Amino acid sequence: MAASTQMANLVLSACCVVLATVVVVYAQRHSQLGKGKGKGKGKGKGKGKGKGKGKERRGEERRGEERRGEKRREEKRREEKRREEKRREEKRREEKRGEERRREEKRGGEEKKRKEKRKEKRKEKRREEKRREEREEKRREEKRREEKRREEKRREEKRREEKREKRREEKREKRREEKRREEKRKEKRKEKKRKEKKRKEKKRKEKKRKEKKRKEKKKDITRE
Repeated sequence: MAASTQMANLVLSACCVVLATVVVVYAQRHSQLGKGKGKGKGKGKGKGKGKGKGKERRGEERRGEERRGEKRREEKRREEKRREEKRREEKRREEKRGEERRREEKRGGEEKKRKEKRKEKRKEKRREEKRREEREEKRREEKRREEKRREEKRREEKRREEKREKRREEKREKRREEKRREEKRKEKRKEKKRKEKKRKEKKRKEKKRKEKKRKEKKKDITRE
């Protein structure tokens, strides 16, 4: 009777393992198929605005998201591999325990076997709880590091943009200053030409006046 009960428990455990594996694989495949939906949304919006900066930034964010998605998928594959290894280990331990239980039953230690089973279940439950907490903490830590990296990247990009803008402004100011100097030089040349022209005109008039005066004087002398 005890042997048939043990065999039924083994069959039930195997069925639970298979069912859990099918559920995990289906959920994983369903989530991967869902990731491909909704691509291409919002294309063409804001065309020509911001001289391509928004497009470049969106491209960088998209590539960053793809890298993070690939990292998450890789972590998921590793987690699935660990779970599979754990299932195999659990199966081996279960087989070992089954063998030990059969030997114990032959020796008539039914009560001892039940106590050991309860003890082992408690231990396994504590170990599983600890592993789950460690995984959760690891995910939280990774999330914090990723956020920190993104924030640092944003600050660095902002600093670089400010430097570029400063250099552009300096160049513009330099060009404006050069233009002002050139305007001054032109104005000086014009003023110089104008003064030279005025001086020549004055000299020409003075010469003409003197010549006229000389002729008049000569005419007066001749008349006398």
